Amino acid sequence: MLVVAVGGSPSARSRSGVLLEQASQGLQARGVEVATFQVREFDPVDLLHARFNSASVLQWQDAVERADGLIVSTPVYKASFSGALKTLLDLLPERALEHKVVLPLATGGSIAHMLAVDYALKPVLAALKAQEVLHGIFADDSQIAYGQGSAAPQLADVLVQRLESALDTFSSALARRPRPVAPGVLNDRLLRSHFSI
Repeated sequence: MLVVAVGGSPSARSRSGVLLEQASQGLQARGVEVATFQVREFDPVDLLHARFNSASVLQWQDAVERADGLIVSTPVYKASFSGALKTLLDLLPERALEHKVVLPLATGGSIAHMLAVDYALKPVLAALKAQEVLHGIFADDSQIAYGQGSAAPQLADVLVQRLESALDTFSSALARRPRPVAPGVLNDRLLRSHFSI
């Protein structure tokens, strides 16, 4: 099982990045393969000029196509998700998230930004034909503390519990999602059923 984890923060040090890393580790502990993409690692020119043939963009598209699910993590600015993340999502084909489970994660300065996932991010995911977008996790800045020096960042206990519960739900949804049938296999089955009548 493959999950693509995508970080929408343009900053190397971000709470949404910490949340994404914790979620990725939680999935790996559950035996799920995780491929991580950070928007800041893409060439800005590729994003701004929508260079669909860029090597990094092609790698991103291929990983999403092969994935069973996605975790999308973003900081919230002014009641909306990261513009850099929107630019990256715009490089996916129209039905890129069809048959995939999506878990949104977001961080913001206060709970006043909590609805940004529902009103800004989820419609974009729906436009990419995501059919199962789970209830996301929103963490305000007070719930994620950066570590001092080489110390690891710390998540508030209540956030850890919510994240673990969301990952359990996500894992269950991944396990029960229907597997698309390849056209060749479907044709063979139809031909066999026709001749067995």
